[in-house]
Amino acid sequence: MFETGIRQARMAIATVSGRRIGPQLLERLAGDLLTTLHEFGAPGDDVGQLLDGPFADPDAREHFQTQAIRRTARRLAAQSRFYRPVLADVNVRRLTLTQLMTIPPTTKADLVARWPDLICSDVTACLSTRTTGTTGRPAEIWMSAYEARLWPALAALSSMLRGEVGPGDCLQVNISSRATAAVQTVARMCQLAGARIRVLGQVPVRQSLDSLLSREPTQLNCYPSYLAELVTEAWRQGLSCADFALRTINVGGEILSAALAAAATETFGAPVVDGFGMTEILPVSGRVCDVGHLHPDLNTGLVEVLRLNGSAPAAPGELGRMVVTPYFPYRDCMPVLRYDTGDVVRCLPEGPLNCDLAGTPAVSPVHGKASHIVDTHCGPVTTRDIVEILESLPGLPWPARYRAKGRDGFLQLTIAASALNGLTAAQIQDRFADHGIDTLVEVSTSDEILRHVRADLSEATFAGAAVTTGA
Repeated sequence: MFETGIRQARMAIATVSGRRIGPQLLERLAGDLLTTLHEFGAPGDDVGQLLDGPFADPDAREHFQTQAIRRTARRLAAQSRFYRPVLADVNVRRLTLTQLMTIPPTTKADLVARWPDLICSDVTACLSTRTTGTTGRPAEIWMSAYEARLWPALAALSSMLRGEVGPGDCLQVNISSRATAAVQTVARMCQLAGARIRVLGQVPVRQSLDSLLSREPTQLNCYPSYLAELVTEAWRQGLSCADFALRTINVGGEILSAALAAAATETFGAPVVDGFGMTEILPVSGRVCDVGHLHPDLNTGLVEVLRLNGSAPAAPGELGRMVVTPYFPYRDCMPVLRYDTGDVVRCLPEGPLNCDLAGTPAVSPVHGKASHIVDTHCGPVTTRDIVEILESLPGLPWPARYRAKGRDGFLQLTIAASALNGLTAAQIQDRFADHGIDTLVEVSTSDEILRHVRADLSEATFAGAAVTTGA
């Protein structure tokens, strides 16, 4: 216990001072926590304080964020070819959160075009990971060996403290193998947490369902669209929650509709936990609370919400773009400053929160990408608006497939005739009208894919096929 206390103190000092945190220190803390779980069944309250900062107090939060931004900007000004000219006229040692807003956001186009200039000169790139490319050309992100050990250790501590992963768990991972950092992080996290992991990737859903039916996996990690296909296949096979041993389903990367979440919980007998994360801003992430707010992790990065058009902060109740800055020392090799994620959220009304994560600020769940918003005379229509309605319609297949654009102030939706399943265009228009959205529905008879989702990132295998080799 004395050694554990020393390790906790060393981590606290490193966090406050802004120095790199030794990954081996966090790995040993994870081992200490694993021993505690084996002996007592629950972590001590003092250990939890390592991860939950004093963010309920606005003054303490602003002080923490200001110091973290200053040390991050100081390093970028010294080590990043991309940011050195951007920060040339900025006093990074006295940078305030208000002054930070005068620095132009970094975009995905910057990452794609100038990724070599974003790698800091004081580190060696070790591992490459890519975005999925479902919303445009993939971006390549490089990690250092330090990050490859740090991120899983942080994830293991956080997950064990919150009771999300622990000894006896088996995680089944059905995300794209292109997401190297995510797969590597969760695999090492499981090792540190004493859990097992089964990485299947985006294989055909029947194979994933067979794995779940073995009753080995206790947790499932996948995209909402892939979960939709799993639910559909489980229904086709007449399966129920009694056939599975899942205790949690973790999803992210796409819009999770309320209808799909409810259906998955009923089918697999496990709650669906919706989270936020993206390759470009690792290790910053977010958790969705019991009432549906998105709470970003304020320990590892700064989250701003800007107006859809312009650089001013979004007002309470207004839609805006999330702009994220991961802090040093959590982001080391290819850091970004004020990265415009393109993800749209709604600022919550002012006032205290009433949820299980009320101690930290929050925004609404992600509504989709800003580039996918359709302007109508009823107001902006987001991807979430459309998916929530379509996936609640009886008989319409999941995941929702459509094409959306504006037409004379209306939302024009194109839906495949094969997906209507007895519904008429008028019935769909009426359902949107019930939600205050004037819609024109067009029925397509072609076989084109109207909306690409991450479940389309299929990874074929040789399973079930006879394979022969020539002499």
